[in-house]
Amino acid sequence: TAVVAIWIVVVIAAYIVGTFPSAVLVARANGVDITTAGSGNPGAANVARVLGWRRGIWVFVLDAAKGALPAAASLLIGAGDNPSIYGRALAYAGAAAAVLGHVAPVTRRFRGGKGVATGGGAFAVLSPVVFLVLIVTWVVVSRLTRTAAVASVIVVTALPVGVWTMGRRLWEVPATV
Repeated sequence: TAVVAIWIVVVIAAYIVGTFPSAVLVARANGVDITTAGSGNPGAANVARVLGWRRGIWVFVLDAAKGALPAAASLLIGAGDNPSIYGRALAYAGAAAAVLGHVAPVTRRFRGGKGVATGGGAFAVLSPVVFLVLIVTWVVVSRLTRTAAVASVIVVTALPVGVWTMGRRLWEVPATV
């Protein structure tokens, strides 16, 4: 029916948004093939490592927008029914599809980034307080350890705990995982 069609359109559109190759385009504009430079990962941390933190921040913002836009659009689309459940569930589906599009883009033979920034962008919309705390945590940990991957693992692990602590509905905790 109409509800199923909305879910299908949102998930497909969010996946397509997620496939936007931010890191590849920013690096290419600077004469670098990011998939062969540094770690080879097309993500913000590798761009920052290879091309500097300013370009890395651009990629982070673009990748975060790939998660934030589908989540926000889904909340707006779902607001007509039961916004506390339907809209948020649709937003989680859109966010997941965008992250999947970033991690496994059909346009790049299913080889993408790690999805941390894209997922972060989704949670900037879904749980902004948790997002702000975790972005600060990521910066501090990555500076202390000099390793973006360690900071990312800690933040991704802390995300469901943060969602739970904010008193969201119980289904959101496993959905965040």
